[in-house]
Amino acid sequence: MQKNNFRHYHGINPLLGKAVYVDETAVLVGDITLGNDTSIWPLVAARGDVNKITIGARTNIQDGSVLHVTRKSAANPNGNPLVIGDDVTVGHKCMLHGCALGDRILVGMGTIIMDGATIENDVFIGAGSLVPPNKTLKSGYLYVGNPVKQARLLKESEAKFLKQSAINYVELKDEYLTMDD
Repeated sequence: MQKNNFRHYHGINPLLGKAVYVDETAVLVGDITLGNDTSIWPLVAARGDVNKITIGARTNIQDGSVLHVTRKSAANPNGNPLVIGDDVTVGHKCMLHGCALGDRILVGMGTIIMDGATIENDVFIGAGSLVPPNKTLKSGYLYVGNPVKQARLLKESEAKFLKQSAINYVELKDEYLTMDD
């Protein structure tokens, strides 16, 4: 890990849990907290500048994803921080902006989740989906489309895969952490 991919904002630096992997091409700025066993992959941009970003344990943010927040204002006194729970897989090239994700979620590649959206636990979002502002995705379902729509209940195998996907990325980041340069 190169130190120059962690940048302060008004004196606030990213905080890393134990056994975290952050690729040297990822950039983390400001008020960002990463839980234990989390992985941030190549070309991720995360800016906790005008609000905070919190990412839970065993969560992986894959290549080219962008994480940002909404600033506090008179109309929105708390703004919209970005909160991501435990055991979440965020696929390649996703955009998460000022939203809240629970635990055991898979965000398919190229998905956009907008300000104020809430994703409950145990949700699978299909690739290329758009979750509009302030929308809530209920637990236990597959969602797809632009704008996203509830498609069906998760199959048992899909629900199990949500946790397994996170485990797969913990194992992969452990390999990266032990590789010789």
